[in-house]
Amino acid sequence: MSTSAYSDLVFSALETFLAKGMTTILIVIVILVALYLLRRGQTKFRRYLEGRLLSSEQAQRAQTITQVVGDAVRVLLIGIGTLSVLGEMGIDLKPVLFAAGIGGLAIGFGAQSLIKDVITGFFILFEDQLQIGDVVTIAGQTGQVEEVRLRTTRLRELSGNVHIIPNGLIDRVTNWSMDFSYRVFDLGVAYREDVDRVMDVLKEIGTELAADPNFSQDILAPLEVLGVEAFQDSAVIIKFRIKTKPLQQWRIGREMNRRIKKVFDAREIEIPFPHRTLYWGANQHPTRSSDQTLEPSLS
Repeated sequence: MSTSAYSDLVFSALETFLAKGMTTILIVIVILVALYLLRRGQTKFRRYLEGRLLSSEQAQRAQTITQVVGDAVRVLLIGIGTLSVLGEMGIDLKPVLFAAGIGGLAIGFGAQSLIKDVITGFFILFEDQLQIGDVVTIAGQTGQVEEVRLRTTRLRELSGNVHIIPNGLIDRVTNWSMDFSYRVFDLGVAYREDVDRVMDVLKEIGTELAADPNFSQDILAPLEVLGVEAFQDSAVIIKFRIKTKPLQQWRIGREMNRRIKKVFDAREIEIPFPHRTLYWGANQHPTRSSDQTLEPSLS
């Protein structure tokens, strides 16, 4: 091959690389910039909604939807970018798409759980079953929702442990954060106590708690005494409840328990605890014996 022909071949290859390679690089850059702008846009849009929306529930729902829709758009952008790069490289996309379709069917049989995760994630989102910030019980785990993705939901326990749960495993959602909550109490008092007096005292404590400015904004209704619930071995069980804002039932419950203990102590209302009585037999005394000693006879 002559030097001239060799030079023409090199320049032709370089020209082809510059034409297609630069286009490929440009496509990659555009996709990366789009992903960056998407992430920035998600953050700004979420902050805008949080500033505009009237309630924290609306803000949480907006954050959840923004997160999941952002994931879907991100996957779409990466897919479009990949197909565009393959096209610029001169690869015929028809066989690729056909092979992807056949492969997708084959993979689909082995990845049904993945598909189920994604579909369940969309239903959870658009049916408003849970939002970021809610406290829920799903798949046997209880915690605060930190993330809702297309495939998984992340919960954090009170102890700090994190549970990442595939959405396909979520067949039932117990949401502790919707609309309002009740803190339900089962309080045991001694049999000798006047239950009517005890219930009046509980209402009095509830009224004082609802008047406290540190707690009044979280209590939605006066304390409701439901009555005598049961008779146990050593206690009469009185059931009552307090209606609170979502997620405030535990805080209100702890304060109510503290006040009950203080008031019951002051008014000598007995909260029973286990007692044990030892029976030594008729005419017997644990510190007396025929020889005035506690030592047993060895004869």
